[in-house]
Amino acid sequence: MKVSSDNQAGDLTALAEYALRYVKPGFTIGLGTGRAASAFIRKLAESKITVRGVPTSNASEALARSLGIEIVPLGVKRIDADFDGADEVNARLDLIKGYGGALVREKVVAMASRRRIILVGAEKRVKHLGQRGCVPIEVIPFAVPFAMGEIARHGLKPKIRTDSDCNEILSDNGNLLLDCACSRQGLKNPARLERELLAIPGVVGTGLFIGIADIVLIGASDGSVQTLKRQSRS
Repeated sequence: MKVSSDNQAGDLTALAEYALRYVKPGFTIGLGTGRAASAFIRKLAESKITVRGVPTSNASEALARSLGIEIVPLGVKRIDADFDGADEVNARLDLIKGYGGALVREKVVAMASRRRIILVGAEKRVKHLGQRGCVPIEVIPFAVPFAMGEIARHGLKPKIRTDSDCNEILSDNGNLLLDCACSRQGLKNPARLERELLAIPGVVGTGLFIGIADIVLIGASDGSVQTLKRQSRS
């Protein structure tokens, strides 16, 4: 059954509040991008816990600043915990991210963090990555025609992301975003696919987050939260 947008907003609020248990005063925190991350940023500001934030997008930075959260640049201090959403998550806690357009910065901040915590609704769970939608890929504008051909050779169907007026959407890095449709069965080997996609000249990053999440918090429509933890990074 499809959940209404109002219910989804309520679910994310409860999920964001639950995630605050992983925050300690004085932490430097990665601030993700998207609906779940925005809900977390709002709850973080409401909590009055003293933290510093490293945003993954201009939008998240603007929101955090407007709510009084101190912003610091990447590299000032090791990030204690990164809080972000995801578009798909499988049983191995591998993810697809990037529908919000911040996949490259999100991955940089995630890898600079001691702990990575992902907030999702139950509808984001899949058996195989790619079953719900597409794999976002960020590409420098000059390389797009070549990269699209190479990506198609890997069984994906790339399409340049555009807005409602058919204007091409640029990432905060000034690059184009390709939404690459998968088969209904999803991706057979997402880790190998990520390596192959990153080897294409002009590809800056992909929305495949393999072996990165440490904790995934899954919110249900009744406000309950399920916690999944990665057992090993091997």
